[in-house]
Amino acid sequence: MDIYIGSKSSICKYKNPYLQKQLNHTINPSKFFTITNIHITQYVIITMLTIYFLFLQTKEKSVKSKGISLFQNCRMKMKTTQLLGAHTSIAGGVSKAVDLAEKLGFTAMQIFTKNNNRWATKPLEETEIIAFNEKLKRSKIKFVVAHDSYLINLCAKDKTILQKSREAFVDELYRCEQLEIPYLNFHPGAHGGQGEETGIEIIAESINIAHSQTTGFKVSSMLELTAGQGTALGYTFEQIAKIIEKVEDKERMSVCIDTAHIFAAGYDIRTPESYAKVMTDFDSTIGLSKLKCFHLNDSKKELGSRVDRHEHIGKGFIGLGGFANIMNDERLFEIPKILETPKGKEQKEDIENLNVLKSLIKNR
Repeated sequence: MDIYIGSKSSICKYKNPYLQKQLNHTINPSKFFTITNIHITQYVIITMLTIYFLFLQTKEKSVKSKGISLFQNCRMKMKTTQLLGAHTSIAGGVSKAVDLAEKLGFTAMQIFTKNNNRWATKPLEETEIIAFNEKLKRSKIKFVVAHDSYLINLCAKDKTILQKSREAFVDELYRCEQLEIPYLNFHPGAHGGQGEETGIEIIAESINIAHSQTTGFKVSSMLELTAGQGTALGYTFEQIAKIIEKVEDKERMSVCIDTAHIFAAGYDIRTPESYAKVMTDFDSTIGLSKLKCFHLNDSKKELGSRVDRHEHIGKGFIGLGGFANIMNDERLFEIPKILETPKGKEQKEDIENLNVLKSLIKNR
């Protein structure tokens, strides 16, 4: 580019490659940039302004670069500080679970709020409620979910069992509210031969009854996807979506994905491609906004077996690849992940499984 300085009668051409390079970004290079009837001092001012704007541009790039670097650091921190834990024993009282979870280094945990194999149970003592909440506030545990009793079947064919289940479910919600636990995880239920559509109707009705008796409660009813063993419902995304659709207070509904369950139900998460399809299907059918927890378990049974058997991470048919997909999915960094793998009284196996999960996080 040439810059012309002077009058129309006497024009001297002054080449400025430095200025030319900068102006090429803003001026059509096919045209002359002509300055007439100005003094050399004015040209100097223009040159200085160009240098100044170049400085601003360089500074902007530096800020942008720092911004990208900051974003990458934050993203990596989120990736490496995912909330991880396991189902934790409440032997000795619910507050003891906090002690054990802290000892094991959990940042998330799941508990029963009572004996999970009994209908009748005594109410939580005030001292135990206070101890649980105070310990939790002092701990590094940032997420707690309760699992309901395995006896509860919200679409039981037997009317007596159905009534007991509904009463027990309401009691579970009360206990969560007392302990300030934000989520009650539960299996939808088994229709026992009534048919899937009828079962879904009864489950939704049971949830609506429970919600009507716990108006104003903060605890969310968390539907867990199942393996579909026997007549158990909730083994497809569509079934979970139908239940939520029929629940009146949808704001109180949330969802938990159990990896062993969905794998046994036929959802393949082992490869990046098949995993991406599963998560896309989940998002389009239920919505990722409803996903509030993961149960990370490998499966002792093959894909589509419809048999619920949990295995240690990487030791089952899902394998390490499936869990690497989850641990590195940035959409899921803030979703707590809970182990329900086999364990002894001291739960040392949980530490081993969590270390395996952490090792799958890619450093990029």
